[in-house]
Amino acid sequence: MRMMLKFTLPVESSNTAIKDGTVVRTLDAIMAKLKPEAAYFAAIEGKRAALIFFDMADPSQIVETCEPLFLNLNASIEFTPVMNADDLRAGLSRAMGG
Repeated sequence: MRMMLKFTLPVESSNTAIKDGTVVRTLDAIMAKLKPEAAYFAAIEGKRAALIFFDMADPSQIVETCEPLFLNLNASIEFTPVMNADDLRAGLSRAMGG
């Protein structure tokens, strides 16, 4: 299932994690595991944030993904199932009996 992982990092602790390389190491490991179709980085509500879109093959990926973010970066995390335009069209077609 296509998922969106959104995480935010507290400014003060992420400042330290950037300086000591923890952010780069943690993100590199997560990106290598998830192999996302897209990843975007921005400031959200005044915090460093990421939106990562990937295929979740197994629910155990939640633990594999969250724990490094919690332990290494003190991240706040949300997972949301998402669709692309083709998924939406197919779902609407089925919903309308087509």
